[in-house]
Amino acid sequence: MRPVTKHAVPTAADICRLSAVELADKIRQRHLSVREVVSAFLDRIEAVNPLVNAIVSLRERADILAEADRADAHLAKGGAAGSLFGLPIAIKDLALTKGQRTTFGSPIFADFIPQEDDFFVERVRKAGAIIIGKTNVPEFGLGSNTYNPVFGPTLNAFDPALTAGGSSGGAAVALALDMVPVADGSDFGGSLRNPAAYSNVYGFRPSQGLVPAGPDIDVFHAQMGVEGPMGRNVADIALLLDEQAGYHPHAPLSHDKQGSFLEGLGTKATGGRIAWLGDLGGHLPMEHGILELCESALARFAEASFVSEALVPDVDFEALWQAFATLRQASSGCGLKAHYDDPEKRKLLKPEAVWEIEQAMRLTAPQIHAASVRRSSWHKTLLSLFERFDLVVLPTAQVFPFDVATHWPRGVAGRTMDSYHRWMQVSAFATLGGCPALNVPVGFDKRGRPMGMQLIGRPRGDLAVLRAGAAYEATLPWPAGAA
Repeated sequence: MRPVTKHAVPTAADICRLSAVELADKIRQRHLSVREVVSAFLDRIEAVNPLVNAIVSLRERADILAEADRADAHLAKGGAAGSLFGLPIAIKDLALTKGQRTTFGSPIFADFIPQEDDFFVERVRKAGAIIIGKTNVPEFGLGSNTYNPVFGPTLNAFDPALTAGGSSGGAAVALALDMVPVADGSDFGGSLRNPAAYSNVYGFRPSQGLVPAGPDIDVFHAQMGVEGPMGRNVADIALLLDEQAGYHPHAPLSHDKQGSFLEGLGTKATGGRIAWLGDLGGHLPMEHGILELCESALARFAEASFVSEALVPDVDFEALWQAFATLRQASSGCGLKAHYDDPEKRKLLKPEAVWEIEQAMRLTAPQIHAASVRRSSWHKTLLSLFERFDLVVLPTAQVFPFDVATHWPRGVAGRTMDSYHRWMQVSAFATLGGCPALNVPVGFDKRGRPMGMQLIGRPRGDLAVLRAGAAYEATLPWPAGAA
């Protein structure tokens, strides 16, 4: 049985419960028409989305169905079908969608219609997906709580009083409640992993450069935020990643993928060694119950022949966090400064955005250089760990889903948080290392709040991480999502 949501949602239609891999296969074999699939998901959105506000800027139903009919006619004539052909997908509202509203969750862009797609969006279209709308985000993706003044908050898939996390909160909730078969997300400081954990689904942060970012005005500096797939199972993540990944000439730090991730899952993981970092020997404050759930998940990993060892690397984790904060300010803060410089737009910025910008304005070149050197040292530490271990594992978040009206936790386990993102410090380690990291569900506390655990692999070891995630998935006594 799937975990039960507190929302009064009807049972999803059988079509909506099929995996993205199954749906794409049934469409190609013409066992299901594109119109049937799209209609089922639109009906599901109509029934469920008003309760959670996960999908925004939804296109007109008639226009979507007309596109579905054209897809069916194409197949009937023997036309080629890409890997995502006929699948209805809503794109995260931080990514450009040509001709479709893209707000970034900001009133500054409330009516913005891009004239081009993000690189990965263009690839998703070419693979045959039907883009039906967008998924909700926090303003400019800041803060792991999906709310904004344009569309309002997205509510947790399990409890309407709780946050969905963020910034890919709309995507995660839409997946968990069967409103889309697969979804894209993006991740800087846990923005893809955290909402997946809070929704009992899977979310994958790829290695740096695997999924090309852009178009953007800066194609060399910003290297900590990445695009990635989210799904109700690992195979669906691999399906979408196959289309997202690969070199793009306008993203010079991107690189080619090594074959198909979905086909690569055909070779099963045969076990391995896990370095369990836990709360870093007490350095990270954790809400009670999180470590216990993760340790139970490690026991399930043992069923798949993975051996775990508790370990705390000899690292100055506080200095590493400060390096992360500095590099984030230099990237995000500087990127938003143009809005801050306009007095009228500045009034529309959320406090967290203003904080990032003003912190960035105080930075010096030596501070940024020192942070990059600290990051490089951490990368070297990770490489040494991966000489002994196949995975480095930590909880995905330091708190369970919290009250949606609370913008961010001011304290965790008795410790005061000194910034809006400090409570997500646990997510910074994969980001700083440029490593792939997969959130896997680990269960629920006594209040029914979900949690996840991040499997971090060596840089460019994306397939190995997905294989380990699939091995773990096979041990779970419950499926992803909510019912």
